[in-house]
Amino acid sequence: MADCYPDITTNFAEDLVTLLRTHHAILEPELREKVVGSLVLLRNKDLINSTTLFNTLFPLLITTGSKALRALLSQKILSDLRSSNAKTTNHKLNRSTQTALFNLVTSDRSSSKAIWAVKITRELWKRQIWTDAKAVEIMKEASLSENEKVIAGGVRFFLGGDKEREEAEDSSSDEEEGVDMNKLRHQIGINKKTKKRGRDLKRAAATVKRTERKRNAPHPLNFSAFHLLHDPQGFVEQLFSKHLQPSKSKLTLESRLLILQLVTRLVGLHKLTLNSLYSYFLKYLNPRQQSVTTFLACLAQGTHNLVPPDLLEPCVQKIANEFISEASAGEVAAAGLNAIREICARQPLAMSDTLLQDLVMYRKSKDKGVMMAAKGLLSLYREVGATLLKRRDRGREASMGLRKGEKKERKFGDVEEAGIEGIELLEAWKEEERHKRREEKGIQSDQETDEEELEKEEEQGWKDWDVEEDGGDDSGGWIDVDSDGPDIEISDSEEDEPPTKKARTDSDSQKITESVKNATNENSTEQQTPDKNIVSTLATTRILTPADLAKLRELQRSSAISKTLSNGHNKSAQASNKVRHADDPLTAEDIELPGNLARKTTREDKIAAAKADREDKHQSTTAKRKEKKRDQGKSSTNKEKERQKNFLMTLGKAKRKGKRSLGEVRKVLRGHTDRQKKGGRRGNR
Repeated sequence: MADCYPDITTNFAEDLVTLLRTHHAILEPELREKVVGSLVLLRNKDLINSTTLFNTLFPLLITTGSKALRALLSQKILSDLRSSNAKTTNHKLNRSTQTALFNLVTSDRSSSKAIWAVKITRELWKRQIWTDAKAVEIMKEASLSENEKVIAGGVRFFLGGDKEREEAEDSSSDEEEGVDMNKLRHQIGINKKTKKRGRDLKRAAATVKRTERKRNAPHPLNFSAFHLLHDPQGFVEQLFSKHLQPSKSKLTLESRLLILQLVTRLVGLHKLTLNSLYSYFLKYLNPRQQSVTTFLACLAQGTHNLVPPDLLEPCVQKIANEFISEASAGEVAAAGLNAIREICARQPLAMSDTLLQDLVMYRKSKDKGVMMAAKGLLSLYREVGATLLKRRDRGREASMGLRKGEKKERKFGDVEEAGIEGIELLEAWKEEERHKRREEKGIQSDQETDEEELEKEEEQGWKDWDVEEDGGDDSGGWIDVDSDGPDIEISDSEEDEPPTKKARTDSDSQKITESVKNATNENSTEQQTPDKNIVSTLATTRILTPADLAKLRELQRSSAISKTLSNGHNKSAQASNKVRHADDPLTAEDIELPGNLARKTTREDKIAAAKADREDKHQSTTAKRKEKKRDQGKSSTNKEKERQKNFLMTLGKAKRKGKRSLGEVRKVLRGHTDRQKKGGRRGNR
């Protein structure tokens, strides 16, 4: 009633705050809980603000020894922060709260009190209330703490916080989409109409509308915590030098593995330079080392194309010597080969030709896991470094690529040129169409392209553009461009007027013709080697219309299909060579995968798998269909209802049916036929 008597209760909130701060340790638990609840009610009535409530409850949270009070205080703080940011983001409250948590973490790095800052930040990150760099900075400082619990909390946030956020978003959307409007309408239509059912229908309709509004709203830019770090290089160096490099570190192996996973993910994602990291792995690359597959996965995901091959060669050689030999177990050799393949997929120059030819020979092993891992390594180097393989191991595609000059020997620091993917396909197609038109007109196809013909092509392209702008008529040149194509920018000059045509010089036309001829000859002949210095100039010399972009997507799809068909004999190799996304981690399960796939299932495994698939109770297909209909609110037929009647209720009818004569049976059947023609007992009158 405090809001009803403002004059009398002017100092009521201050008295409660003083009472709680001064005597919280000696108050009765029930009374203490009521005082906290009263402060929350005063906040809900806007008699005190959220900052006052947080400054009152948070110091108690980190100092009290009562477990029940800590649980209550953390729950009230989180619920108040969520409600304060429900409608709009409360930037002032968020800044003050984040500052308090940051100061708690950095003031005393050896204290365990900072674990509450980690818990609150992680929960608000999962609820997408805090999505800025300040929250990431709090967890960064927690990872650099000296208390093992605080360190583990901060590191686990980086490794799993984004996944938790996605799972929470999916679960909330699933809960809102669980309303079946058809079922509710059907139930209201067949049952008695009441106000309660009407309210349920309105409530369900409001939920569906809210879900549709959320689905159609623009998606917020939820950046990963890895991308919001201010100084990833400095953070990685501090983590490594503080927690991993010292030989007298007091952290457990589990905590050190978590930190190592975070360090290597940051190194691989941001392509950082940490030369001492790779020599650190050498003492752990042993089959007898505990959690060795996790070390192998960390080494692989900490590798990128800017790591000097000299740093990786000792690691690859150590894995080959320790794991891969004829005397090693199948699982050990498969894990070693798979780890080398993951490392070389990121930095192919870490492999020498002698070692590669030795490892490729294991594809003839009798162990299925070793054979699969060796074939994966072979298929990888057919794509990225065919020159290191012997000629008989290169395969047809790699040999043809080397002969035509498509596959080049990689050098350290090479970066692929940016541009529109597949633009040379469009240029070759345009040149082919131009040759066809010239041949139809009787002009020699090997003559240079005329300026007038290029200008006509530009005019036709702008006409296609104008037809697309007009919209309305589908019979014109408008081609519907779907959204699953490549991201290609269309450069416009003036608003609605086409650009003035600039006369091309003879040298430009000659360059275009020569580049297109080379692209065409690449597809037609295998012996002729194209000029590697010529780059497609189509995107820089003319504006691509939507019709051009649609044709480009069509050519890309056909090229991808033909490439897939040509390589269809080795689908397992294609699947193993798929590029992993930079944000996706590499786990120990990925390293152990070939060995696990090749392992024969025992009788106990088969029984466990059968029990896992078995349901609690056996049901026939008809029973499952009836249960599904019942869950959907649908009614059953009259025949199904008769089958569910008590036997004694149907006994008299069964006896009568058994005593009927042939005339009575014929009469009943004729009556049934007549009723069916009428449309039932009531009839369709």
